[in-house]
Amino acid sequence: MPEPSKGFRAHFSSAFTRRRDAVHARKANFLSRRPHRSFRLTHPRDARRSLQLPGYVAFTHEVNVTLKRHWKLFALLGVLYGVLTVALIGIGSQETYATLLSTLRETSQGALEGNLDQLGQASVLFISIAATGLTGELSESQQIYVTLIGLLVWLTTIWLLRQRLAGNAVRLRDGLYNAGSPIVATFLVGLVLVVQLLPIAIALIGYGAALATGLLAGGVEAMLFWSAFTLLAALSLYWITATFFALIIVTLPGTYPLRALQMAGDLVVSRRLRIMYRLLWMFLVIAVVWAVVLIPTILFDGWIKSIWPAIESFPIVPLALLFMGTASIIWAASYTYLFYRKVVADDALPA
Repeated sequence: MPEPSKGFRAHFSSAFTRRRDAVHARKANFLSRRPHRSFRLTHPRDARRSLQLPGYVAFTHEVNVTLKRHWKLFALLGVLYGVLTVALIGIGSQETYATLLSTLRETSQGALEGNLDQLGQASVLFISIAATGLTGELSESQQIYVTLIGLLVWLTTIWLLRQRLAGNAVRLRDGLYNAGSPIVATFLVGLVLVVQLLPIAIALIGYGAALATGLLAGGVEAMLFWSAFTLLAALSLYWITATFFALIIVTLPGTYPLRALQMAGDLVVSRRLRIMYRLLWMFLVIAVVWAVVLIPTILFDGWIKSIWPAIESFPIVPLALLFMGTASIIWAASYTYLFYRKVVADDALPA
């Protein structure tokens, strides 16, 4: 068999050398942007990076003021989202809610009395419907609709905020027509986020199994379990801190998912914990507002239907659940986008 020509060998060697040099250059570029090294203690001078932000409450107020300034625009977006949800997915079942309520009343031990007992029942109901919803098991098509509508509301909120803060007098129609272009890229980043949440999902499944088997009663087993639980939860939080910013960056024209993830990682390096605390604060605010709104709504639902049985089938609580879900997505997208702008404004590099 004839040997390869010298020209072919030279071409192959040259191509291999170029590829090798490109890999080395990419690695050197990555290491220059990321001062931290796996399994090595970072020097304090490499961990300092400025991040000038308002306080937690002050920034939350700033988000609320921004949404209030454009409240008509986002109210229309919320109404549209609610209508699409009802039309394509359906509203929470009043029957399911009534069944939960009757089951809770039957199983209640009556440890508390009067208004305190009603408040306790309302709190338990709130936790149940917030965790599982009232729609039951969704079909495959309904799950697709949930994903698409959620992505479109997220993208439209960010697009409208970006345009309004730039001084452009856009309307909801403009956002609906223009915001959906990066939906595939956003979906792919969302899939990365779901994968990054797997450790904490495994930890929660393990918690349920340990609770059922009595593993958490005490001793070395419980200590080992909580150690593993904490590590898995910390791993998910570590990953998703940058991915939340990638969900914003990927909406920029011409930005691909991998590039968005890379840019988000560069943005949070050396200040990941401070950013993580702000995102956890966002979820805490949403949880508190849900409790403040839904628990009184559950109490009001029980009171008004006890004195006016004719509206027994009117879905007061499912409608409130739909409203809170809509408002939460819009507010979370606004919070994340405005927070991203604050971080980008402080473009200091790692020391």
